Amino acid sequence: MTDLNIERTIVIDAPIEFVWRTITEQDQIARWFADRVELDLRPGGSGTLFFEKLTAPLVVERVEPPTLFTFRWCHPDDERPAFGNSTLVEFTLVATADTCTTLTVTETGLAAMPLAADEKRRFADSHGDGWDGCFDRLGALFRV
Repeated sequence: MTDLNIERTIVIDAPIEFVWRTITEQDQIARWFADRVELDLRPGGSGTLFFEKLTAPLVVERVEPPTLFTFRWCHPDDERPAFGNSTLVEFTLVATADTCTTLTVTETGLAAMPLAADEKRRFADSHGDGWDGCFDRLGALFRV
């Protein structure tokens, strides 16, 4: 099977602290990722991303301001997300100049999930397209 990890990178013309707030504060996340967001931003904290036709619960894994934010999602409703039943989303921020930040998102763990190969491929394609759209909207927030 081909690589099922998803990775997208964007360079944003804004200081790292500003980009950090944009990817971790509920009202800011709702501007580029989900329609509505509930988030307890601490390791072990729960959250929910509300989309037009989907509700996506998540659990925060790591919060290391202003460079790393990770969470697990896409797990069965009756289970706590863990390796093997969910994917891990990791946002990594790197200050590249006084006013620029490189933001990379990776979504991993799909290969270990108990899904058929064709389901995994559809999942990876769908989420890859989703991250493309999210990063398009995110980038538009910072364009003048």
